[in-house]
Amino acid sequence: MRLFRRIAGPATVGPAVLEVSADRVRVGDGYAATLVVCGYPPQVRPGWLAPLVSYPGRVTVAVHTVPVPAELAAPLLRRQRARLESTRHLDADKGRLSDPMVEAAASDAAGLADRVARGASKLHRVGVYVTVHARTVEELRDTVAGVRSAAAAMLLDLQPATFRHHLGYTSTLPLGADGLGMRRIFDTESLAAAFPVASGDLAAPAPGRADGTGAILYGINTTSAGVVLWDRWAQDNHNTVVLARSGAGKSYLVKLEVLRSLYQGVEVAVIDPEDEYTALAAHVGGTVIQLGAPGVRLNPLDLPPGRQPAAFRDHQLRLHTVVAVLLGSVPPPEERAALDRAITSVYAATGISHDPDTWVRPAPLLTDLAACLAADGEAGARLAARLTPWVSGAFKDLFDGATSVRPHGHLVVWSLRHLPDELRTIGTLLALQHVWAGIDRAGDQRRRIVVVDEAWLLMRDGEGARFLYRMSKAARKRRAGLTVVTQDAADLLGTELGLAVVSNAATQILMRQAPQAIDAVTAAFGLTAGEARMLLAADRGAGILIAGQARVPLRSQASATEHRLATTGIGGDQ
Repeated sequence: MRLFRRIAGPATVGPAVLEVSADRVRVGDGYAATLVVCGYPPQVRPGWLAPLVSYPGRVTVAVHTVPVPAELAAPLLRRQRARLESTRHLDADKGRLSDPMVEAAASDAAGLADRVARGASKLHRVGVYVTVHARTVEELRDTVAGVRSAAAAMLLDLQPATFRHHLGYTSTLPLGADGLGMRRIFDTESLAAAFPVASGDLAAPAPGRADGTGAILYGINTTSAGVVLWDRWAQDNHNTVVLARSGAGKSYLVKLEVLRSLYQGVEVAVIDPEDEYTALAAHVGGTVIQLGAPGVRLNPLDLPPGRQPAAFRDHQLRLHTVVAVLLGSVPPPEERAALDRAITSVYAATGISHDPDTWVRPAPLLTDLAACLAADGEAGARLAARLTPWVSGAFKDLFDGATSVRPHGHLVVWSLRHLPDELRTIGTLLALQHVWAGIDRAGDQRRRIVVVDEAWLLMRDGEGARFLYRMSKAARKRRAGLTVVTQDAADLLGTELGLAVVSNAATQILMRQAPQAIDAVTAAFGLTAGEARMLLAADRGAGILIAGQARVPLRSQASATEHRLATTGIGGDQ
């Protein structure tokens, strides 16, 4: 039987001819055959359709579902239970042994009826169709045989849609039309487990419990070809650690996560050492702050926004961290005492106190703090002299005046590329302090992600690493998530603070590792020998997502537009 299609013009999309036979349909220059799933196993696990989706060949799997109204579901289950109970009674009356299949079906029907009555589950009429495509008839027959064999191993019974392959072909197109209408009754849990996005490698939500609404696409499962959707907001904490060697695609993956998080209304701040996120910020209307550019200044003595009673005290304590990072070490006790006195004096001189009404006054500058130190005895004078490069020397440009930039918007990128290497650590810390001050405002319940790319810049400094650790501990209570990205595993795994940052990240992503670091990574994350070999030879963009006991091998996946934005960096690399 031939079905000829009239070509109406250049806008027409579809094959020129459709030739239907008993066991296949010819579509243009290729062939296709549709198989209908007619038999199912008694129990299924999450992602049980993934082996069909990932079959090595061109195979399309379509699931058509129609919910059964509640007023029809109860009588349907009642009749089914009556048939099963009647069969059991007849066997008992005739002295026959009970059929185990009937016993199991009766028990399942009773449990399902109870869940439906309590509203914990619903019934659906579901049709599952598998269309196999091939270039030749011989290839089609071989592939169909392989698919049916793979399905049989899963206890699935696939039958061909004889003389109806054209209807099966259209039923597996993205049209939402079921031309075959061969359906079975499913409960909600079995239907949800059928979708490959419910990866069998990731923990599925408990029956009757809705999954979180913050899941985003991380990539494709490299073993099952299923889709890896992950919700960092549904975990014990919202932090993520991405660990990979240079060129492994870690920034590419993080850019995709940032972009897809913005779709959901999440605010994002990025510490960007190499201007890799500026094109993304320009595309979505974000803000880019170029630290080190002419006229761009950050005053470390700026007071945080808001009116929290303890904010002024906490800010004074953070200034000790800023000075320690500037000096590269914690000052000795005498100098720390002088610094504490100078901090109190410099704010008192400008009329700023613990009263929030005084916080609107202009904040003092680092120069003023150095002047107070110089007037505070020998210890203060020594500390003021050590601060000279940042007050009046070669590194003063970033601090020489009031803050000239005010971050705002749904995506704020703090670029460090124009800073000299000697200022990158303090630039990272000051940017994080400004970001954290905005997050720490009372009553603000918006979700935020803070991305620290190339976190080794901060981890190499003890006080900077301690600030990052405190931030990772406190972010969850403020509906914020910290994403730490680094190419040097030793910076994170070689210190107690680094290990603490890793342990406070519920989502951990490992990508290609250097041979020199694989032993430390294996020990820290409990990798198997196979996983370690996989990370040594992983392609760009491939890695392992670790969340508790779940481990999913994945490869980042992007649309053409996303790929263009994610690869726009220095040299266009990932």
